[in-house]
Amino acid sequence: MIIEREQDVTAAALAVMERTTDPRLRQIMVSLVKHLHGFVRDVRLTEKEFRDATAVIAELGKLTTDTHNEVVLMAGSLGVSPLVCLLNNGDQGNTETDQSLLGPFWRLNSPRVENGGSIVRSETPGAPLFVSGRVVDKDGRPVAGAEVDVWHASPVGLYENQDPEQADMNLRGKFTTDADGRFSFRSVMMVGYPIPTNGVVGRLLEAQSRHPYRPAHLHALIFKPGFKVLISQVYDPADPHIDSDVQFGVTQALIGKFQRHDTPHSTARDVAAPWYSLDHTYRLEAGEAVLPRPPIK
Repeated sequence: MIIEREQDVTAAALAVMERTTDPRLRQIMVSLVKHLHGFVRDVRLTEKEFRDATAVIAELGKLTTDTHNEVVLMAGSLGVSPLVCLLNNGDQGNTETDQSLLGPFWRLNSPRVENGGSIVRSETPGAPLFVSGRVVDKDGRPVAGAEVDVWHASPVGLYENQDPEQADMNLRGKFTTDADGRFSFRSVMMVGYPIPTNGVVGRLLEAQSRHPYRPAHLHALIFKPGFKVLISQVYDPADPHIDSDVQFGVTQALIGKFQRHDTPHSTARDVAAPWYSLDHTYRLEAGEAVLPRPPIK
């Protein structure tokens, strides 16, 4: 098609997209062109703004490394990640779900730990945390033999891959549920933390006068053949940013019961007050068990 007016550009692009042989890819590309061209018209995008936008996209890629994923960070900061999550779980967004954001800090090959063991691998000051979890199916029946991968930030608000003071794989561990679907471990109480702001995402937050904080949370990725992989976060309701998560990830179903104890632990003699406990149930949905691509190494 020889372009005679601006409307012809969209018509020509759509005609090409319609020739895509894969049905799902065709649907996605046709919709993408419609919405992208519609966006350009809606905001009357200037040439300078277009050049700036392409530079931002290129910068997102350049800032993504083996230890940091700026693209995933931006997806969460725009609310895209939580939207995709909720649309694809909980009966296609109609019911509550334990699914949540994968986030930019999950790593493969966390060390295996026996139930009841500790995931603290280097000196990590902070109040002790004892976690007891249970994995069940949608009908509440225990899921035995599930692989539970957990990770969280340290009490200084950094994951170990961000912090040279922490040992490799500190505050990460992989457990296997017992016959009753249970797993347990010891760690230290996490805190809320600011997401990295030294890149594109940080400039966006500054332009919007938004704070960069995520409320304190515990990550879990649960794998068992016959079930969809559960990616979950459990949030501390006492965190001051529980209702203003910069990544829009907090749902009612993901608020945990972190309990503070002001008396010494009854069995762990080295634990003085205060210490914390969390007892949480994770519900799996039937489906294909496919691990996600790790955002970092």
